[in-house]
Amino acid sequence: MPFLDNPAVIQFIKYALTGGLATAVHIVIFHLVCWKIFPALQAEDLAVKYLHLNPAGVDNKTRSRNSMLGNFTAFLISNMVAYITNVLWVFQGGRHTFFVELLLFYAVSGISIFLGTILMGWLIRRFNVLTTWAFACNIFTSVMINYALRKFFIFAG
Repeated sequence: MPFLDNPAVIQFIKYALTGGLATAVHIVIFHLVCWKIFPALQAEDLAVKYLHLNPAGVDNKTRSRNSMLGNFTAFLISNMVAYITNVLWVFQGGRHTFFVELLLFYAVSGISIFLGTILMGWLIRRFNVLTTWAFACNIFTSVMINYALRKFFIFAG
């Protein structure tokens, strides 16, 4: 496969794998938090169905707020997983000092997760979208923004 000889392709594959790990961490933390701390799950949500969870019944306004709080909590943890795996395996540091690099990493991710979280809360509140699908829209929004900003503004390549 000649395209695998391209360092940019290999880097993107590594980014996708580390992003998949961080996303999995985010999904697990989000669902745990929205199940046990800030109730936001519904009986129809996939995690509730497949894991036989007992969600607390909350109205859409509360579910909207709680899903955003759960997403923020999951973001703090999963973004650290993303940072560590990106530094160790995907990108080369050195463009900035460690502290600046970490702040930029969280700032870039923060922008994307903020936009995705607002979208998630709005979809729940305005259209009564199932938490699972609103959360998926949030994840999609974040992934679309992060790679380019991390590659071109935070790390040295």
